[in-house]
Amino acid sequence: MKYNVNYPMFKRYIVLFVILFCASCVPNKDLIYLQGKPLTKTEVYKLNNAPYRLQVDDVLSIDLKAKDEKFVSLFMKTNSQFNSNNANTGFEGGGNAQFGYSIDRHGNIRLPYIGEMNVLGYTTKEVRIKLEQTLLKYLKDKDDFFVSVSLSGIKYTIIGEVADPGPKVIYQNRVSIIDAISNSGDITVTGNRKNVELIRNTLNGRKKYSLDLTSVNVLDSEVFYIQPNDIINVMPLKQKSWGTGTTGLQSLTTIISVFSLVTSTVLLVRNL
Repeated sequence: MKYNVNYPMFKRYIVLFVILFCASCVPNKDLIYLQGKPLTKTEVYKLNNAPYRLQVDDVLSIDLKAKDEKFVSLFMKTNSQFNSNNANTGFEGGGNAQFGYSIDRHGNIRLPYIGEMNVLGYTTKEVRIKLEQTLLKYLKDKDDFFVSVSLSGIKYTIIGEVADPGPKVIYQNRVSIIDAISNSGDITVTGNRKNVELIRNTLNGRKKYSLDLTSVNVLDSEVFYIQPNDIINVMPLKQKSWGTGTTGLQSLTTIISVFSLVTSTVLLVRNL
């Protein structure tokens, strides 16, 4: 049996096939991070280097060293979250204890013997100074003890098109959004690197930012460095909703299957 090929219709199918294939593939430029030349912005640099001010649910790490080992042990006995040792304290015969304190919804931490101390909106340095002044009520001389205060890691939540979504903690004092995404297994092929949302709770309310990670100018963004309790949402590309596959080969296979189905249907209808 001989079939008459309708060449104009066949050409239309070929054009449609090419259009669908091109539209379904993710361009290489949409997968590459930090493209272009960086631009330095003094104002943004100052924002990124401004000291972080504590918020609700942050966890503070307080390290106490003192000549009076008994005084340190009293703090240890009243708090279950601590690491202790007597080595390298800097004080002969002294003690060392490290505590982790979560800031409650009122902005307070509860310290042994001292009671509640409000730290909401303070920097870690300001908390250290405040704590040193309070400890002078129990220890006569400032040279008798040493206190350091820092954030106990940076906790954030990442959702959307990443390999390993969920709540995460990075035990550093400074974490960029690139660090956070890398710690979550990177963005998937169907993730939109040009539209990464960051939701942040500030003292003035909740704010949402949009970041383009394919542009090197993101390095100068005021939210390039994340803060505790940030939420990162990686949006999907349109190709994912089309269901054409995550790679060029998968997209090609899907389109060929659809094209074959349409062609077979047309030929079957014509021969009825």
